[in-house]
Amino acid sequence: MKIEYLKGSNVISIAPARAQAHFPSIARVDAYWDALRNGRVMPTRGDVDPRGISDVLEYAFVLEKIAPGVARTRLAGMHLNDLMGMEVRGMPITAMFLPDGRRELQMVLESVLESPAKARLTLESDSGLTRPKLEAQMVLLPLKDERGRPTRILGALQAKGKIGRGPRRFRITTQSVEPLLSDTGPQYPMAEDRAPARTQAAEHTAAFDGAEAGTAPFLRLVHDADGSEG
Repeated sequence: MKIEYLKGSNVISIAPARAQAHFPSIARVDAYWDALRNGRVMPTRGDVDPRGISDVLEYAFVLEKIAPGVARTRLAGMHLNDLMGMEVRGMPITAMFLPDGRRELQMVLESVLESPAKARLTLESDSGLTRPKLEAQMVLLPLKDERGRPTRILGALQAKGKIGRGPRRFRITTQSVEPLLSDTGPQYPMAEDRAPARTQAAEHTAAFDGAEAGTAPFLRLVHDADGSEG
């Protein structure tokens, strides 16, 4: 397997250009996250407004860390539901991967949230009589919580080809992991690296559920038993 570790400006690769051409929705979410950073290591969960990526919401998702290397889906676009043939919210993201790829994904998730880092994965699906092979890309981008720690991930998954009969699961063929901090930097963003004050949260339940006029139910919100939102 080809693994690229990107650091600083010492990168020579045509893979990003190819990925942007074949998977424009992945590039779109990546660019949106990078714009939200605004010079910071990473944006906060509250910075994310679904209206900013309304054109690619069906491919987007938000993950919540529940243990090292383990994250569950809090918000998911309809493309992910179509791939699995079921509602994916509340499921661990590893459920969308074949058994031989789950441990590798867990290691990537741990790098994204613990380093922290951003990751781009090239994927391929299983295949069979009613399941043509799919090519896909996934991007995983860390988000800070209100305490300044990376506990959420903004991501996107885009597959090319006829989905066929679900569930469709993937294995990782290549991965590119880019650390966001230098080796000598702090493990997590410091207090001064917080987002500018906002008068209200960027996320509204109605916007994700499609309750507002003119919005499509591309993302759905998961509520915990205590009523809190992701």
